[in-house]
Amino acid sequence: MINLILVRHGQRQWNLENRFTGWYDAALTKAGVVEAEKAGSLIKSLGLKFNYGFTSYQTRAIKTFEAILETSNIEISNVIKAWQLNERHYGGLQGLNKEETAKKHGMEQVMIWRRSYDTPPPPQNKNDPEHPVNSELYKDIDPKLIPDCESLKDTYERAVPYYDQHIEPLLKKSENVLISAHGNSLRALCKKILEISDEMIVKLEIPTGNPIHIQFEKNLKLKNCKYLDQTRAKNFIIKK
Repeated sequence: MINLILVRHGQRQWNLENRFTGWYDAALTKAGVVEAEKAGSLIKSLGLKFNYGFTSYQTRAIKTFEAILETSNIEISNVIKAWQLNERHYGGLQGLNKEETAKKHGMEQVMIWRRSYDTPPPPQNKNDPEHPVNSELYKDIDPKLIPDCESLKDTYERAVPYYDQHIEPLLKKSENVLISAHGNSLRALCKKILEISDEMIVKLEIPTGNPIHIQFEKNLKLKNCKYLDQTRAKNFIIKK
């Protein structure tokens, strides 16, 4: 059996402040570190070996990955960081308090920006010092590839081609893979793997720090998909 583990990073500081985060490089909270460590324990219980691991460029995903390895005592010889696995870019909403934004623009508009599949929020100005194009973290990335804002569809269109090119070939070779990423980039991967429709993907919620264990048969036919912590599991929406 071929195994793919997807983990959304643990709780971040801006969760507590109820702010849109996106590509802002927010740190994990203490609770987020605990979530990551618990994820490591759950993954350890599977008794699997991994030669490949992937994270985004963002600290919260990287620190979650590191905590998982430390807690599980799993050694992964090939660890790749890919900006394509970053969280969705929330554009001009990044850093704003969600409640205050709803008061300004109306809850209905904010929910469209947050939950529709193909409607992006207002763009972030490239002159903004917080725009990722101005970050040292992305200095080696072609500025034309760095978004000003993204819908979930936009996130899908960068994360899934990366998966197709760099991760799926490993799975086809029967390699087990561990990915630590973000709510929306993982939703994009789940959309592809579980064949979720555009209409239904907006209803998929992925809890922080709760590993998703996906098993494939040799031909990459989906065999099983489940959360390792069933007390915090959410429903999957498959082929609907």
